[in-house]
Amino acid sequence: MTGTVADALVSRLRDWGVPRVFGYAGDGIDPILAALHRADGEPEFVQARHEEMAAFMASGHAKYSGQPGVCLATQGPGAIHLLAGLYDAKLDRRPVVAIVGQVVSTALGSGYLQEVDLHALFKDVCGQYLQTVFAPEQLPLLLDNAMRTAIATSTPTCLILPHDVQRVDAVDEPPHTHGVVPSSAVVGHPTIVAPRQDLRRAAEVLEKGRRVALLVGRGAAGAVREVEAVVERLGAGVTVSLVGKPVLDEGAPWHTGVMGHLGTTASAELMAGCDTLLIVGCNDPWTEFYPKPGQARAVQIDIEARVVGAKYPVEVALVGDARETLAGLLTHLPRNPDRTWQDRVRQSVTRWHELAERRAGLAAEPLSPELVVRQLSGHLPADVRVAVDVGSATYWYARHLRLPSGAPAHVSSYLAAMGCAMPYGLAAKLDAPDRPVVALVGDGAMQMNGLLELITVADRWRSWSDPRFVVLVLHNRDLNEVTWEQREMEGDPRFPASQRVPDFPYAGYAELLGLRGIRVDSPDAVDKAWTDAFAADRPVVVEAVVDAHVPLLAPHLPDEKADMIYRGLAQEPDSGAREQVLRQRADEGHDDRDRQEES
Repeated sequence: MTGTVADALVSRLRDWGVPRVFGYAGDGIDPILAALHRADGEPEFVQARHEEMAAFMASGHAKYSGQPGVCLATQGPGAIHLLAGLYDAKLDRRPVVAIVGQVVSTALGSGYLQEVDLHALFKDVCGQYLQTVFAPEQLPLLLDNAMRTAIATSTPTCLILPHDVQRVDAVDEPPHTHGVVPSSAVVGHPTIVAPRQDLRRAAEVLEKGRRVALLVGRGAAGAVREVEAVVERLGAGVTVSLVGKPVLDEGAPWHTGVMGHLGTTASAELMAGCDTLLIVGCNDPWTEFYPKPGQARAVQIDIEARVVGAKYPVEVALVGDARETLAGLLTHLPRNPDRTWQDRVRQSVTRWHELAERRAGLAAEPLSPELVVRQLSGHLPADVRVAVDVGSATYWYARHLRLPSGAPAHVSSYLAAMGCAMPYGLAAKLDAPDRPVVALVGDGAMQMNGLLELITVADRWRSWSDPRFVVLVLHNRDLNEVTWEQREMEGDPRFPASQRVPDFPYAGYAELLGLRGIRVDSPDAVDKAWTDAFAADRPVVVEAVVDAHVPLLAPHLPDEKADMIYRGLAQEPDSGAREQVLRQRADEGHDDRDRQEES
C-alpha cells in the first residue's frame, strides 16, 4: 500500500468494515478528508450540520446497526463539539470511535491557534482508550485497539492525529523490531453463562415467589422466547425499562408497559405488588419505581458484573448472556400452577389500556399530544425504525406508541440529551435506506438542532430507495417536560422566560426545503395526516399543534408530589392545567379536590 498515514487510516477503517464516517470539515483534518475523497465512498463521508450532530449520528449508528460508529472532527472547537454525542454513547454503552485532528506536533505546547489539550478534554468520555498517533508505525495498532476497545467495552474511544503526522508516508509493513507492535483488524465475542450453582440458587428464590415480576431491559434483546417461557413458567408479570420497550410485544396480556416516571399505572402496580423480582438486562435509574427495598427478593441477570445489584438489593447475581442464562435457569424452574397473580396483572393491564385510550380521547386545546402519538401506532410500517427525542415526546412514546414486533426504537437514555432524534433518524436511514424512519421530536429539540439536520434530510433523500422519513413535531410552544418538572420537583410556577419556545412554521419550513409539510390542529385530522405522511413520495414533517397543559405525571403520583404541582399551578394564571391534573389523578383513583384547595 502506498500513500499517507491518512490513507492508511481510511484503509484500516475499511478493513474494519466501517461503512461511513460522520463528521464536519476543518483544516486540522484536511489530509484525512483528502484520503476519504481518494477512497471514493469506501467508507462514505457523511457531513452533518455540526460536529455534535456527527457524534450523535455515530452513537445512533451503533444503536441501530450494532456496529461501531465513527465520527471525525478537527482540532479545537471541532473536537469540543463532539463531547455531547460521545457522552451519549458512553452512558448508553455503545461503541463509537472518535477520530480527531490536532495542530502540528512541533507546535504542541506553544499556545498555537486552536490548540486544546485533547487528552484532558477526552480523558473521561473516552477513558477506556485515548491515544495520539505520533509515528506511521503506530497507526494500525492504535486504530485497531481503538476499534477493539470500543467493541469490547461498549464505550467511545478516541484517536488523535496531529496534522503533520496525517501527511507523512505510511508504512506498508511495520518492521519486525523492538518497540514496534504488530496488530490485526479482528475482534471476538465471548459467550458467558452463569455457573450452575448460581442458577440453582436463583431458581430457588424464584420458585418460592407467589407474585413474581420481571423487569426487562435492552440487555434481554435476543432472549424474547426465553423471557416469555420464564413468564409462563412462573405466572409472572412484566415491565420494561424505557430502552427495553422494543424488546417485547406490548400486546401480551402480562406486559404492563414501561416502568418509571413516564411509565404506566399497570407497571407501577406490578412493582408495588410483587414479592419477587427478576431483573433481566436492565440497569434502569428510576429506583423510586422499583419495589421498596425489603419488599421483594431479587435475582438479577446481566452480562456486566458491575451493574448487578447497583440499583436494587439483589439476593442472587447471575452474570452472563441473557438468553443462555435464562435457558439454563429454565431447566431448574418448575411451573407454578397458581395463576392468581398473573390474573391480577392482566386486570391491571386492561385497566391501563382503557385509561390510556380515555386520556388520548379527552378534549384538549387544540389537540392532545397523546392522541397524535397513539394514532401513529396503527400507521407504523412493519419494518420501521423509530427515533425518539428527549422531552414530552418521550412520555407519549413510552405510554402510547405500539411498536411493530422487532422494530428498533432509540432515545438518549442515560444522558437524556435533547436533540438526539434527528441525528439518530439519519443514522438509521443511512444504515438501511430501504426502511422507513419515524422521528418523534418536541418543538424545543427541533429548534435546538432538528431544523438544521432537516437540511441534511432534504439534501440526501433522493438517494434513498424508500423515501419515507416522517418527523413528528409536537408544537406546544413550551419546553414542556421541564415546565412540569418545575411544578412537581420544586413547587414553582412555570417560568415563561425560560420555558417559552418561539413560534415557528415547521410544516412550512419543510415545504421550503422541498419536503412535504402537514400541519394538524384538530383531532379529526390526525388519522388522515398519518395516512398522507406515509403515502408521500418524500420525507414529511407532521407539525401537530398540541396542548401544553396535558399533564406529564408519574403513574400513581405520591400525594406530596401532587401537592407540589398544585402549589406551582396556584401561582400561575388559570390555564386549565389544574383541571387536567385533577381529572388525570381522579382517573387513577385519587381524589385531590380538598388537597388542591389547600394548596
